[in-house]
Amino acid sequence: MPTFTALTTLPGKEPAEKLGEAMERLNPEPTGVGVFEIEDGSGLWEVGGYFIEAPDEAGLAVLAAAFGAKPFVISELPETDWVAKVKRELAPVEAGRFFVYGSHDADKVPEGTEPLLIEAAMAFGTGHHGTTQGCLRALDRLDNDGFTGQNVADIGCGTAVLAMGAARIWPNPVLAGDIDPVAVEVAAANVTVNGLEGRVKCVVAAGFDNPELEQAAPFDLVFANILKAPLIDLAPDMASHLQDGGYAILSGILNEQADEVIAVYARNGINLVHREEIGEWTTLTLQK
Repeated sequence: MPTFTALTTLPGKEPAEKLGEAMERLNPEPTGVGVFEIEDGSGLWEVGGYFIEAPDEAGLAVLAAAFGAKPFVISELPETDWVAKVKRELAPVEAGRFFVYGSHDADKVPEGTEPLLIEAAMAFGTGHHGTTQGCLRALDRLDNDGFTGQNVADIGCGTAVLAMGAARIWPNPVLAGDIDPVAVEVAAANVTVNGLEGRVKCVVAAGFDNPELEQAAPFDLVFANILKAPLIDLAPDMASHLQDGGYAILSGILNEQADEVIAVYARNGINLVHREEIGEWTTLTLQK
């Protein structure tokens, strides 16, 4: 069965979000709508919809004109077994002592590694992306340097692979939060298949905005593998939820964005300890 995407761009977060909401009222309605800032300094936002029926081109044209967006680009996607594709193309990844793999590669787990199983159908945040790999390497580096996290949080946890990595090597439970309830369900499922129930608690939270996260603060280590703009917005809250001497491992940052993020966090009393580039992405380790 063919599927379709419809994409446009326009300046400003608020009009982009309103356009995304308006798209959800189309007939046929999209099965999903995404609104994302384009991280190139242009101030543009991308709004896209995913359809299982051919979208209403006239309706999309009216919406684009009404919100001052560029005309929608509509594309028909080829039929693809995405899980099979992921299994073929995403090989296991080693990041420090951690080995991230799908169940189809269970026979490849090396001895002496800390295995983290993420199913292919849940591939975002598996460790194949340079940001996640960088965070796992930073975690491994901190532990090798003698740090043991006693109170750890994973903000914007996605699949919870980072929270699970910390729970694998340190004794205390880890809190993992994500703004998306579906991501939290995925995270909880991953926790279960990795035998870490009771070791990682997954909650719905925008940043630190959850009673369990608020009560557990201050943390001695916080992961935040999100994007530049939300990382910058998070900086004051990070400072208030991180204990003195505590670490923040940040990623989702393009290499050319790293200096800006470092400067914002330094103004909030959280200073650079280590930076690593993997491909086009930078991972930062900072300390309050």
